[in-house]
Amino acid sequence: MIRKLLHRVFKRKPPVSVSASTASGTRLHIIPRKQHGISRNHISPCALKVTSDLQQAGYSAFVVGGAVRDLLLGLEPKDYDVATNATPEDVRAVFRRSRIIGRRFRLVHVMCGAETVEVSTFRGNSPTDEDDGTTADKHADEHGRLLRDNVFGSQEEDAVRRDFTVNALFYDPANEEIWDYLNGYDDIEAKRLRIIGDPLQRYREDPVRMLRAVRLAAKLEMQIDAATAAPIGDLAPLLRNVPPSRLFDEMLKLLLSGHALACVVDLRARGLHHGLLPMLDVILEQPLGERFITLALRNTDERVRQEKPVSPGFLFAALLWHEVLAQWNSRQAAGEKPMLALQQAMDDVLAVQDKELAIPRRYDAIMQEIWAMQPRFLGRGGRRPFRLLEHPRFRAAYDFMLLRCESSEIDAELGQWWEAFQRADAGEREAMLLKDELPKKRRKRRRRPEAVAGAGASPDSSDADAVIS
Repeated sequence: MIRKLLHRVFKRKPPVSVSASTASGTRLHIIPRKQHGISRNHISPCALKVTSDLQQAGYSAFVVGGAVRDLLLGLEPKDYDVATNATPEDVRAVFRRSRIIGRRFRLVHVMCGAETVEVSTFRGNSPTDEDDGTTADKHADEHGRLLRDNVFGSQEEDAVRRDFTVNALFYDPANEEIWDYLNGYDDIEAKRLRIIGDPLQRYREDPVRMLRAVRLAAKLEMQIDAATAAPIGDLAPLLRNVPPSRLFDEMLKLLLSGHALACVVDLRARGLHHGLLPMLDVILEQPLGERFITLALRNTDERVRQEKPVSPGFLFAALLWHEVLAQWNSRQAAGEKPMLALQQAMDDVLAVQDKELAIPRRYDAIMQEIWAMQPRFLGRGGRRPFRLLEHPRFRAAYDFMLLRCESSEIDAELGQWWEAFQRADAGEREAMLLKDELPKKRRKRRRRPEAVAGAGASPDSSDADAVIS
């Protein structure tokens, strides 16, 4: 107890100024609960505990970012972030169940039961070169993308360093107030997505912000501010400098946002598909491919909105299918055997894609299984349909085949047959098998008389009618 008391006394930070004007020209608006309507009861218990314990330890602590934004829009936040003037080591000392993570951004994960709250320290301006004022080389690459950003600062500086104004709102559960430095509250009211600062510089610092703008605009049903949207097309090539794993994470968020179709259409319109799914533009220019992908994305959006599970592997299999199909058909036309041609087409497409978007191998396996099962749906005789039904990936491959039918790539009768076959009982299934696809029975061959005679028997012997089993 004495140790905790001493810690609070000597580590106490000066209170944050609540004056209307700030040194950088931003203006702080403190919005009361009566105006914004968010009660502390709307905040998750873990986020409340984190802010409360940090404040009791003498630090400033606010719920920040997407959670505040979503609550103002009447949405349920998926997670909660907390911003504080405590350093990661300070936070770690307050919470026993916590760990410091990250190199580019050092954060603290605080665990409360099954819930985890991410705690970040207020960030300041990155160090600049004394000669020209540009970001120091050791903190950014030659394109301006930040490599490290662990410079701590004030709450006002932290607000200015965030990406969009709607994500720069701070909520204090103790007083039930929202602190707004950049008119983000007004932007939410106006359904306007606006980047903070100079768009060119901010996109160069982190090109992923261009993808995030498209995703948030679709998800939040907002219009991207004209100045925010203007440089996106010209700076799209910067996405090639982003680590593939990070690019994949952002793309997955976009595709599973519940607004994937709108996002993909916007990506293409703004030229952002290059470097993400290089085949996407070619696919969407093909009538069959465009209809197939539109159906796949629309079905995915519907499942997300209904809170049903969605397989990323299935989704990526759909996005890349017509590139696989084109190569498969080309190889068969060149004389390759169908299954060998399909396997090579799958390998080639994934090899190209992996250079641009680091799809984890666990998804590669799902995609390949779904693709490889498509020819097997054509076999509707013998025991082949029964064996296919028992495959652990049957349902995903079946749904994929139905998309192909719905997009008119293959005959709808095939999908109808498989739907009926699944519902039928054992006797009905046997009657449904296509007789012309049943494997032909091997006819028993009679041994030639010469062969029998050669074995020591007479050509006229009755053994001449012996058969080889």
